[in-house]
Amino acid sequence: MPVHRSGTTGRSFAAAAGALLASLALLLTLPGAAGATTTPADPPAGTPVRGSAHMGMGVIEHDGQGGLPRTDRVVQTEGVDVSGHQGNVDWASLWNSGVKWAYVKATEGNYYKNPYFAQQYNGSYNIGMIRGAYHFGTPNDSSGANQANYFVDGGGGWSRDGKTLPGVLDIEWNPYGAQCYGKTQAQMVAWIREFLNTYKSRTGRDAVIYTATSWWKDCTGNYAGFGATNPLWIARYNTTVGELPAGWGFQTIWQYTSTGPIVGDHNRFNGALDRVQALANG
Repeated sequence: MPVHRSGTTGRSFAAAAGALLASLALLLTLPGAAGATTTPADPPAGTPVRGSAHMGMGVIEHDGQGGLPRTDRVVQTEGVDVSGHQGNVDWASLWNSGVKWAYVKATEGNYYKNPYFAQQYNGSYNIGMIRGAYHFGTPNDSSGANQANYFVDGGGGWSRDGKTLPGVLDIEWNPYGAQCYGKTQAQMVAWIREFLNTYKSRTGRDAVIYTATSWWKDCTGNYAGFGATNPLWIARYNTTVGELPAGWGFQTIWQYTSTGPIVGDHNRFNGALDRVQALANG
């Protein structure tokens, strides 16, 4: 008569159950498993909302911040830049404080248009300012030509009315990921060139380039080929403009602070008001 060994049967059942549980645990760790709460596409915690980028938002983090510049060096004309995060702007107060020109964010990438653009762009014009529009470039989203067309179609055009400045390409640190948008230096230069060429073909004007020297060095290899045609708007929050990117002997505009009165971003045009008018007239 066979002997029944209950201990052996119990151990076999426990081993089989353990193997089944291990298999289930492995399945739950695989991509797409039920109950997963994150995916590889999720942005890191603290990443800004797409569309919220604006001029200089990476300057302090990457380049730091010093004192304010002196006011007695050469004639400069005060201006501001604004975007959707400022909402409706008090243009009368800015005008009364001495601000004579403004740039307004129109678009970002190929997916965002500033919902406050009309109030900001038309409001600055109506108070008497010379104004223009800027585009926050995101080279990882689409081609330079695509974004230049999106910009022009979204408010970034130009007219010879004496009060409209040429459009600006804001090209700086990527607030949503890798600072050079996953591009090599050569690829970045090619993307910028395509944007600028398309903008000029649409408007007849050479766009202004807004950037920071450290970003330009890292992401374009300090490319010098745009200085002869495209005015430079340099971002540096310190007492002097410091080193400029290769190809430019001087800056046309200097964004010197993000903590100015009424709206944060204040700038100095390198010259008297008639030089601002000259840039507007082309």
